[in-house]
Amino acid sequence: MRVAYEDLLHTILRIAAATGLSADRAALCARLFADATLDGVASHGLNRFPRFIETIRSGLVDVRVRPVLIEAHGAIERWNGRRGPGNLNAFDSMARAIALSREHGLGCVALANTNHWMRGGSYGWQAADDGVIGICWTNTLPNLPPWGSSEPRLGNNPLVIAVPRTGGHVVLDMAMSQFSVGALAGYEARGERLPVEGGYDARGELTRDASQILKSNRLLPIGYWKGSGLALVLDLLAATLAGGRATHQIPSDPLQETGLSQIFLALDPSAFGDASAGAQLVDAVIDNLHGSPALDNARVTYPGERTLETRRRNLVEGVPVDPEIWAVVQRL
Repeated sequence: MRVAYEDLLHTILRIAAATGLSADRAALCARLFADATLDGVASHGLNRFPRFIETIRSGLVDVRVRPVLIEAHGAIERWNGRRGPGNLNAFDSMARAIALSREHGLGCVALANTNHWMRGGSYGWQAADDGVIGICWTNTLPNLPPWGSSEPRLGNNPLVIAVPRTGGHVVLDMAMSQFSVGALAGYEARGERLPVEGGYDARGELTRDASQILKSNRLLPIGYWKGSGLALVLDLLAATLAGGRATHQIPSDPLQETGLSQIFLALDPSAFGDASAGAQLVDAVIDNLHGSPALDNARVTYPGERTLETRRRNLVEGVPVDPEIWAVVQRL
């Protein structure tokens, strides 16, 4: 079913406001959830909202706190998220990184002791909308087997890279697994097979069956051993710079996933003077990409391009929601 964006936003806002969040924080929190759903990422938007409320009610997430600065060294700062709402902590951290980039050309915020940031791409779009290059990543609970193992010891540690562009920002948002856990849950709920193999079944065979992958808990790293290695170093960088927990120290129960470490980088292209030359280069790269011969009558797109198309369509036609999840949210 489809619901109007404003109805979606106001429904989430009423529930967020009842948690004890201040009015401005509840409004931002609701917008982040609603915008993720609007952009076609319901797995980390509306679909995850009931679990978010559950973590607040259980005391895992403290809605009363905001991140605090631990130490600063020029363009790099270390903050403590104090187990506050993960999406609000992440938004604040990227905002601080952007402010540092205005002063130094580059800003880095390392955040420890935070919670799940929901849709990581939100903070890439945030940076690009402010005209800066944004890079951020987070570690997670152990949900990804290292290459050569069948036991989850790594996180799928989503990575976001955003480049501002007048004609439509380039925003790459990807986990270190072929499909995120939320995406797998979405395929399972819809009864759809994955377009490519996404993990292993109980027999150790590659499969496109999302339910079998979730049962085996053996997600496939992107690029096989390369994705496994990248997941490891992202965890090392986040935990070391933030002075926080590494993946192996994070509870493996999804309902107890807390104490995460995250990095937020912002780079201001205008620091080099002529920002127009860089903008022209970005456009030239995208034009060259669009000129690629397409297979199967498909169209070659850049990361974020389809998101913009989805956003425009859903604003007009209504935002697609799972009727069962929508009913659960309304009962909250």
